Amino acid sequence: MTGPRGILVFTPRKDTRRAVFDALDAEGDFALLSARDASQLAALLVDAPPLHVAVVAADGTDDIAQGLRILRARPEYATLPVVYLVADAPGSTAPSDHADWLRENAVGDELVHRLRAAMAGHAPDETPPVSFAGDYRFAFDTGGAWVVANTPEGCVLESGEAMNRLCMGDGPVAGRLLRELFVLSGESTWPLPDGDGHPCVLRRGDGRDVPGEVDVRHLVDARGHRVAVGFRDLRVGQVADRALGLLAELDAFPADDEGMGATAGKVADALGLDVLALWSAFPETDGEPALVARVGGRTEWPDAADIPLLQLCLHGEALSRLVEGPGVAMADPLVESLGLEAFAFLPLMDERRNVVGAMLAGSRRHVGAGRMLEVALRAVGARFAAALELRRSREQGRARGLIDPLTGLPNRLLFDDRLDTTIREAARTGERFAVLMIDLDRFKGINDTLGHAAGDQVLSAVARRLRASVRGSDTVARYAGDEFTMILRHIVKRDDVQRIAEKVVQAMELPLGLGDGSELQSTVSIGVAFFPDDALESEALLHHADEAMYGAKSLGRNNYQVYASNVDTSQQQQNELKSRLRHAVRNGELRVFYQPQVNTVSEDIVGMEALVRWEHPGLGMISPAFFIPLAETTGLIVAIGEWVLRHACEQARLWQDRYGLGLRLGVNLSAVQLMQPGLVGEVATILRETGLDPSLLELEVTESISVKTVPHLEDTLQALHALGCGIAIDDFGTGAASLDYLRRLPAGRIKIDQSFVRNIGVDPDDEAIVRSTIEMAHRLKREVVAEGVEVEEHLQFLRAQGCDELQGYLFCRPLPTPTFEKLLAERQRIVGDRLPAVTA
Repeated sequence: MTGPRGILVFTPRKDTRRAVFDALDAEGDFALLSARDASQLAALLVDAPPLHVAVVAADGTDDIAQGLRILRARPEYATLPVVYLVADAPGSTAPSDHADWLRENAVGDELVHRLRAAMAGHAPDETPPVSFAGDYRFAFDTGGAWVVANTPEGCVLESGEAMNRLCMGDGPVAGRLLRELFVLSGESTWPLPDGDGHPCVLRRGDGRDVPGEVDVRHLVDARGHRVAVGFRDLRVGQVADRALGLLAELDAFPADDEGMGATAGKVADALGLDVLALWSAFPETDGEPALVARVGGRTEWPDAADIPLLQLCLHGEALSRLVEGPGVAMADPLVESLGLEAFAFLPLMDERRNVVGAMLAGSRRHVGAGRMLEVALRAVGARFAAALELRRSREQGRARGLIDPLTGLPNRLLFDDRLDTTIREAARTGERFAVLMIDLDRFKGINDTLGHAAGDQVLSAVARRLRASVRGSDTVARYAGDEFTMILRHIVKRDDVQRIAEKVVQAMELPLGLGDGSELQSTVSIGVAFFPDDALESEALLHHADEAMYGAKSLGRNNYQVYASNVDTSQQQQNELKSRLRHAVRNGELRVFYQPQVNTVSEDIVGMEALVRWEHPGLGMISPAFFIPLAETTGLIVAIGEWVLRHACEQARLWQDRYGLGLRLGVNLSAVQLMQPGLVGEVATILRETGLDPSLLELEVTESISVKTVPHLEDTLQALHALGCGIAIDDFGTGAASLDYLRRLPAGRIKIDQSFVRNIGVDPDDEAIVRSTIEMAHRLKREVVAEGVEVEEHLQFLRAQGCDELQGYLFCRPLPTPTFEKLLAERQRIVGDRLPAVTA
C-alpha cells in the first residue's frame, strides 16, 4: 500500500470527530474524511474516494441508519470494514450484531489498533465506480420523478432531479427505503412486481405528503438486481384538469375591464391561488401602471414603482417561483408582505409582443404541479392581455390591432366584442337586430388557380361591396379566412334584413375586377339569425347563422337562408333530403375523400383522414356538416359508416401494396355507431377481409361523446384498441371532457379542433388554448394533430410549440381518390430521385 489509507469518520458529534482526528493525526499515513449527517455523507461519496475503513457513531438514529445505507449501497463500499463508537453516557449500548466497537473514552488508547486490525486482510475495491445513469431511465419519461433501489432491502441508490425537488428539505433521497419513501395504498406492500399506476403517498419530512402513483420496473443484469420506480405526482393532473376546465369557461366572461375582476376571481378559485393581481401599463402612456383587478392580499400595497419584480416584469421578463427548489433568490417587499411562498410575475403582451400589463399570481404554500400551473397562468394571461387591448381601444378611441390589415374591416376579436356590447344594449333597450354569416363560394379554388395575391384582391373587393351594402351604424367584419360577418341593428321587420341579404347576394354576382385588368365572379352564401328570436347569447347567434349559411350552400350556393324562418319549409326540405340520403349509398352518390396528415418537422405524409362527401345529382356536393346530422337522426349513419370504413380500408391496403408507405388511416366514428353492439365485430371483419394491418387504422371519436350519451363507451374503445386499432380524440377543445376522462380512454392521439387553429395570429386566447392543449396532451403521453392549418403562420407557431402532426389546406385540401393517388405517386417520384443510384 503506497498511499495514505482513507478513513471515513461519520458521527454527528463534533467533539467525537475531534477526538478521532487527534488520535489518528500522529500516525501520518491516514487520509481522513468526515461527515456529520447523511446529506454530507452522500455529497462526500459522489466522487467515490478510496476508503479502507469507516468509524461510525453507534447512535441508532434514523440519520445514521440512512447514512449507512447510502454507504453500503455503493458497490465499492459494500464490504468496507466499520468500527462503531459507543457514547459514554449512561444507557448507551453496543450494537448487538457487531463485535467491532469501542467506547468513545477509549478512542485515544485503542482506536488506531482497532482500525489497523479491521483493515488487515481487506483490500479496497479498485474497480471504477458504477454509474447507474442510462440503464434504467428508459422505463420512465424524461424529467419524471424516479429512483433506483437495490434488492431485497429496497434502499435508494440514486434519484432524479424531479424527485430531489419533491423531497427538498428532507435530506438526501439516496439511502431511504422504498417502503418509507412511498407508502402504498390498501394491502399492497413492497417489493412490488413490474407494473404501472400503483397508488401511493410520497412521504415528506415536513408532513406535506404528496398523493401519486408509482410505476415499477425490475432491472436484472451483470450488475445485479435493481428496481426502478417512477413517481407520478397526481397534483399535476388535478391542476391540469382545473386549468382545462377554466380555459373552457373563460369565454363566458366579458372581455373588458368590467369583467376582469370577476374573471380574476374565477381564475383564483379554479387554480387555488391566494393572490391574483393585474396591472395595465400601455407603452404609449407615461403614467404609473394602474392596478385594474386584485383578488386576495388585504394589506396595503406599495406603489408600482416600489415593487422591483413588477418593474422587471413590465420590461418583458417572466419571473416564476412556482416550482419547488432552490432557484434564484427573488426579494420583493410585496411578495414578502403577502407571505407568498410560490408566485409568478408574468408580462401581459398584445399581438405585437408589446407589454400592455402584468399579472401576479401566488400562493402561501407550494401546492405542487408548478410547471403545469405556469402553463395555465400563461393561457389565462393571454386572455387578460386581450381584455386590456379592448380597454385601450375604448379609452383611446382607436382600434389599432383590432383591424384586419388586408380589408380594413374589424377582425374577429373586435367583432366579438361589438356583438357582446350590442347584446347587452339590446337586452336593456329591447332592440332587435340580426347577425349574418357570409362565406365566399369556392374561394379556395381562386387561391389554388390564380394564387394568393389574386385571392387577397378578391377579399378586399368583397369587403368594399359588403361595406357599401349596409348602413353606417351596422358592423361588417372579416371573421376568419373567407368568412365575413355583419351586425344589422335596429331592425323593425324581418323582411328588412332579408332585403339586405338579397342585396348583398345580387351585389356579389357582378364581376370583380383584378389588378391586372381581368375579371372574375365570386358568389356568396349567407346565413341569418335574429336577436332575441333565435338566441340570447353571442355564441348561439353565430352558431345559428352558421347553420343557416350551410343550409344556403346545400341548396346550391349563391343565396341566403334564415335560421328556422319557416319551420314547415325547413322540415319539408329536411324530409326530402332524408329520403334522398337513403338512396345515396345504393346509387353510388357517396364519395370518400382523403386529406393527408404530415409530420410537423419533415412535412412528409404520415397519415390520412377519410372524409365522406355526398355528390347529389341535382344539388351538387352537399356539405357533411349538413347531411351527417340527418344521417345520425335517421340511423343511416350506421350503414354509411360501415361503407366508408370498408371502402377506405380497401383503398389504404391497395396504396400500401403499391407504394409501401404504411400510412395511418383515420376514420370517424359517430355516437350512433358507437352504440351498436356489433361494432367491434364489424371492424374486425372489415380488417380481416380487406387485409389492412389493424395498427394502420385509427378510429376517431369526437370529444363531445361521453359515457352519458354512449353507454359502455370505454369498454367499446378498449375492445377496438385490443384489435390493434389506434384511437384518437377528434375536435378536442370543443367539448367538456375532463383530463381524468381522457386519461381513461385508450387514445394515443388528440386532434385540436380547427376553430382554435385557424385563429392563430388572430386571437391570443385561442393561441394560449392551443399551446396549453399541446403541453397537457404531451404530459398525458398523447400525440397531437392540429387540424385547420391554413397559413405559414399556423405552421411556424405549431412547430414552435412541439405539435407532432398537422392537417389542413396549407399542405393539401381533401382530395378524391384518383387525385390523392397522384399525390402519393408524385411523393414516391420525389423521394426516389433523392435516393442514390445502386450500381451493379
